[in-house]
Amino acid sequence: MAGIGFELRRLLADEKSFGVFRAYAYAGVISSGPWILSILGVMAIGVITRLLGTDDRDVVQFLVSITYLVACSLILTGGLQLMYTRFTADRLFEKRRDLVLPNLFGSMLVTSLLAALLGGGLLVTLFNESPVYEILMFAGFVILNNLWVVVVFLNGMKEYRSILWAFFIGYSLSTMIALSLMSYGLEGLLFGFVSGQALLLFMLLWLVIRDYPAPNLLAFEFLDRRKCFYSLAATGVLLNMGIWADKFLFWFNPVTSEAVIGPLRASFIYDFPIFLAYLSIIPGMAVFLVRMETDFVEQYDLFYDAVREGGTLNKLEYYRNQMVFTVRQGIYEIFKVQGITILLAMLMGASLLGLFGISSLYLPLFNIDLIGVALQVLFMALINVLFYLDKRMIVVWLCLLFLVSNILLTVLSQMLGPVFYGYGFAMSLLLVCAVSIMVLSRKFDRLEYETFMLQR
Repeated sequence: MAGIGFELRRLLADEKSFGVFRAYAYAGVISSGPWILSILGVMAIGVITRLLGTDDRDVVQFLVSITYLVACSLILTGGLQLMYTRFTADRLFEKRRDLVLPNLFGSMLVTSLLAALLGGGLLVTLFNESPVYEILMFAGFVILNNLWVVVVFLNGMKEYRSILWAFFIGYSLSTMIALSLMSYGLEGLLFGFVSGQALLLFMLLWLVIRDYPAPNLLAFEFLDRRKCFYSLAATGVLLNMGIWADKFLFWFNPVTSEAVIGPLRASFIYDFPIFLAYLSIIPGMAVFLVRMETDFVEQYDLFYDAVREGGTLNKLEYYRNQMVFTVRQGIYEIFKVQGITILLAMLMGASLLGLFGISSLYLPLFNIDLIGVALQVLFMALINVLFYLDKRMIVVWLCLLFLVSNILLTVLSQMLGPVFYGYGFAMSLLLVCAVSIMVLSRKFDRLEYETFMLQR
């Protein structure tokens, strides 16, 4: 996300035009906008078509099918997203813009082949639905895998506004086509979604082709061990698996789920509260982005500028202490802002659940999910600081800890009964946040030593 800080600093300095509010609003939209638009777009298709008389069974099957497509595609591309973005950033630093487009197409080819083999294999072996449904699921899976790769690349290249507009147009089109074809049931809804995602992918690709022309069409240098970091690939896969682990465990536990279509199952007792709780992360993500891309980055640059220019030990210690202070302030502000958001959401919880037709019996689960997603924002902020300090392997181990603890604690919560549902997800994030804070504190204490003495 480096680069957005310049825009945020400009807005923060513009007090006469409510710069602070605009900066936080801008950061919230940039950090969560595409994701929120995705959720709202899919939910809009489901809610509107249900209100217009579409069979409830078709709507539920549509929503569950899309959820699996999104979850599996994010896990499959999680490694390539981070690895390719870092590869591209390094090539741009070397002023090799001509390598960007060929390697993007190369990464998309690899992604498409993996998605086609995995998706095709699962559809052939596990599904026995209509040919139209299976073709649309296959196409949607391949498209979404490519979409995440292009989106994370454009995020890294600071094309924030373009991404947001493309998502708005893509999901608006998805909704309109789905509504026009809702008389065709599940296949009509799914066609609307897939066609909108295809348009979205092509719009984003046009941005890349426009800004990064190249003489070659295809390259695979992003897989060269000398030019990429496979630790980032491990981080992306483990992080996404950790985020979705509790959901899959609830989906495939016969006690907490039911079959929906083919092998796909859903946990109606667990899914709606946690996905609704995810909408509460916008304030926390905004604070995280503003603090990280303004105060912390400024002190980070000053510290390493002093290192390169031979600054005195006192100056290095001062800048190091300022970095620590900005991280502490950022964590405090995330706690404060997200805490207020949680309290408001809890107070309005019954009304929010009722708005989506969910019983107030789900309120305790919704409340613990709110805490869990707030801790997820904190965890993302902490590992982002570790990435700035180039502690890639430490982040890999933290993401592995998150995955394992989420699996074990979620299984334990299922064994303890419905009262404890959601606690596995929240407690795993509490654990990994505590460990991350301890690790980060130690790394800051040893920052000067590791900067000068451990370079290879």
